[in-house]
Amino acid sequence: MDFNLAVIKGDGIGPEIVDEAIKVLDAAAAVYGHKFNYTRVLMGGESIDACGVPLTDEAIETCRRSDAVLMGSIGGNTATSPWYKLEPSLRPEAGLLKLRKSLGLFANLRPAYLYDDLAQACPLKKEIADKGIDLIIVRELTGGLYFGARSTVEQNGVLKATDTLTYNENEIRRIAVKGFDIAMKRRRKLTCVDKANVLDSSRLWRKVVQEVAKDYPEVEYSFMLVDNCAMQLVRDPSQFDVVLTENMFGDILSDEASEITGSLGMLSSASLCETSFGLYEPSHGSAPDIAGTGKANPIATILSAAMLLRYSLNLGKEADAVENAVREVLREGYRTADIMSDGCTQLTCSQMGDAVAKAIR
Repeated sequence: MDFNLAVIKGDGIGPEIVDEAIKVLDAAAAVYGHKFNYTRVLMGGESIDACGVPLTDEAIETCRRSDAVLMGSIGGNTATSPWYKLEPSLRPEAGLLKLRKSLGLFANLRPAYLYDDLAQACPLKKEIADKGIDLIIVRELTGGLYFGARSTVEQNGVLKATDTLTYNENEIRRIAVKGFDIAMKRRRKLTCVDKANVLDSSRLWRKVVQEVAKDYPEVEYSFMLVDNCAMQLVRDPSQFDVVLTENMFGDILSDEASEITGSLGMLSSASLCETSFGLYEPSHGSAPDIAGTGKANPIATILSAAMLLRYSLNLGKEADAVENAVREVLREGYRTADIMSDGCTQLTCSQMGDAVAKAIR
């Protein structure tokens, strides 16, 4: 079968890691008899340099016409890059927020899994890591603080900044349904994370989640305050299966979850709308300090490509093949710099892509 994929390589290490994911996708296509047609799309800093804005309307339409979008990473060094001297609406990350909103990508899925062969890279105590880490964070992606009204004004000679956190019940209900659906396919346990002891928005989240839960009697669900969740993720991550939460909390907790599995370079991500269309990207940033050095870890992007195969193209066997290839390469002792340990063989970004592609069965 033929599929059309939009490709956003982005900034920093983005082009390097996307190239390796494409290499693996093409290897899977060769084994299983598919063809992927790629269309390059500019977003972030590279779009600012070429077009003057972080995302053009034409780029959005190209993505919309595709079966899915594969993305690297965007942005640069916030202290030194000229992109961050622009007003906020013209900075690289504004392009990503616009794309999510324009395409209705309201559900962000970020799995965190500790591979047995990477247990040494886990920063947690051995007795904690030995219990295993296998969870997925389901994050609402198009509401909350990141999309609320904001302003910076001067009042009586004092600067005042305001960011507005707003959710309506329909926004909460659709992401809650997504979370419970995923829980039904996993271990049937869901934890809704909020700050209901302080925030009205969190109290609304609890009300709506309780209503949705009535349709999923098989799922055990509970509520947890976000500060407690941050602590529990490092104290006993094995207790979590599906973590359902709002936009900003999910942004922070998913980075924490990735780090306890050994490296941000291992965490894949999918952003889905109400159809099968989705945007797939690693959870880490653009790491401009190592761009071009060959040190980048492409596995998160490769695993994101596997999610693309599974969720948007409905190619489950092909997704399994990619994920199994990653496991095989790790089992054979191949590592990039960020997950290197004694007795293993260090590979460059490109060499890791070669190894995973070769292991596709």
